[in-house]
Amino acid sequence: MSATTFEPNGTATGLLEPFPDPPPRHPDEMSSHRHLSGRGAPYLLNWHFGNPDTTLITTELYIAPEVQSGIKGLRAPDLMIAFNVDPEAYHRSNAYIITEQGKPPDFVLEVASRSTGRIDVRDKPADYAALGIPEYWRFDETGEHHGMRLAGDRLVGNRYEPIEITELPDGSLEGYSEVLDLYLRWEDGWLQWHDPETGRAIMNLAEMQRIAEEERQGRLEAEQRAEEAEQREETERQARLDAEHIAAERIRELEAKLHRRGH
Repeated sequence: MSATTFEPNGTATGLLEPFPDPPPRHPDEMSSHRHLSGRGAPYLLNWHFGNPDTTLITTELYIAPEVQSGIKGLRAPDLMIAFNVDPEAYHRSNAYIITEQGKPPDFVLEVASRSTGRIDVRDKPADYAALGIPEYWRFDETGEHHGMRLAGDRLVGNRYEPIEITELPDGSLEGYSEVLDLYLRWEDGWLQWHDPETGRAIMNLAEMQRIAEEERQGRLEAEQRAEEAEQREETERQARLDAEHIAAERIRELEAKLHRRGH
């Protein structure tokens, strides 16, 4: 999809009208929150990729072809990732607008639920392919709603072709995302992200919390050391003053004795 000049959807005041939020999720769709936001995935992926000024990692807002799009038929994926874009424009518009950003998102992912599983498999591939999104992934904790636990499609021409999913010796399932340069993994019912360079999972929330706690403890210890050093310095200063005072007293006493002897 080619980029076009962005023309705001004008109002009487000439201001852009943000897209509305998608309607509230069905209760059984909370699995997406549990596997993504609940485990800090957007934050951790942002930390992994860096460049937050040009990288957009977000959940559950609309993708629109252009500013004037109505919301009918628009998709709001559970996770969307786009590189070399303007996150501030996304937040102003409350949607990812392809003509505004000059390119489609690079990656979308849907987490299975009973109410959306069939749509994720049957309808959304064609919708996301029509938007020109290079990769569309699906994660299903049990395999019950998508018919498979992990699946990915890569856009070839104007159609998606399946990405190879490999079963690992421990029973985990793994597929490689070219656009992210990461392995997506179904592991004991959880979605994991693995760095092919290290072979290890990217930073997880527990590890991030551990590092944050270590940094907090380090700051506290540094503050304590500084406070102790200040106290030692004050003690030494007071000791010097006391020593100077004692010396001055002795000098005065000697001078007084000398003065009495002189008389």
